Amino acid sequence: MEIELHKIKIKDLVVGYRDDGEGGVFGYGGRLDIRPPYQREFIYPDKKRDLVIDSVMNGFPLNAMYWVVRDDGRYEVLDGQQRTISICQYATGGFGYRLGNNMFSYASLANDIKEKFDNYELLVYFCKGADTEKMDWFKRINVAGMELNEQEIRNAVYAGPFTKKAKEYFSREGCIVSVIGAEYLNGTAKRQDYLQTALDWRSQKDGLSIDTFMSNVKNDENEAEKLHSYIRAVFTWIETIFPTILQREMKGLPWGLWYNDEKIRDKYTMADKMDLKMKMQKLIEDDDVTNQRGIFAYLLTGEDKHLNIRQFDFKQKRKKYEIQGGKCAKCEKNFDMKEMDGDHITPWIEGGKTEIENLQLLCKSCNRTKGKR
Repeated sequence: MEIELHKIKIKDLVVGYRDDGEGGVFGYGGRLDIRPPYQREFIYPDKKRDLVIDSVMNGFPLNAMYWVVRDDGRYEVLDGQQRTISICQYATGGFGYRLGNNMFSYASLANDIKEKFDNYELLVYFCKGADTEKMDWFKRINVAGMELNEQEIRNAVYAGPFTKKAKEYFSREGCIVSVIGAEYLNGTAKRQDYLQTALDWRSQKDGLSIDTFMSNVKNDENEAEKLHSYIRAVFTWIETIFPTILQREMKGLPWGLWYNDEKIRDKYTMADKMDLKMKMQKLIEDDDVTNQRGIFAYLLTGEDKHLNIRQFDFKQKRKKYEIQGGKCAKCEKNFDMKEMDGDHITPWIEGGKTEIENLQLLCKSCNRTKGKR
């Protein structure tokens, strides 16, 4: 990994500055991609933006920035995007800066102040290396306070046609994944959360890590379209099968991992939707079901552990302990109450309730033996 510290003057940084919206933001004579397609939009509030300019005006040091050196010799900002845009916007008349009691645009600054601003030196690390080296190094500097999250770092390391196209499908405000995904996925599109979730689900389907998957497809924009088709298929499957009576509980569940499993994915058809609705309603109304988010996992896998079935409380177990005379209901040996477990005589799955009439106390050994049958 090659890392070189450079001092870049503001007057050189702002040469050729332009903001093409979705097309990107550029500076440093057109050689610096300030907002690569995978990066976040400019989100600095005015107060924080003004502090950047104030630091420059007073000669205070700004934190070091990091630029990725591309194979073609150009650069892209990995960390420092918002500081860079703040500086460039001010230098090109984007906003005014309060100096004393007055507001000054860059053009209205006195020549000596303008010269001081122009010659302010930014500390910039140029980073060049193999994908694996960059990924490891970017993670290290992220610990030191970078604002990029895990997926944004990956997008920097594996930047190429895939990440550029993926933004159109997963990161743009108002895109289909952004609209539909808000109902089923955690996070936001802008912070690359939806893209990361889709990559996680899709890569696991092939038994790969996200990093390996992105390394394999980074130069193929068609793979971004395939990933988009995949996540749309997951959304369609959810909407086709499940009613929305638990819409809030549907958010953030591992839908793609269930979709990847053919046995789970094909367990229900459109014809089962009304029956599923009745089952869900029954589970919602069951006082023993303490985790309604687990209803979906239970219906798909049949594992009642996802429901967190209500356990017998201390008062119930104490009363039953007295009724059983301190003996295990199976081996009939005496035990302290703390050495015994509350057990459903008729399992919940067979309609048994968490009521004292359906309670028996078993020693831990007998309870484990029963659980293995």
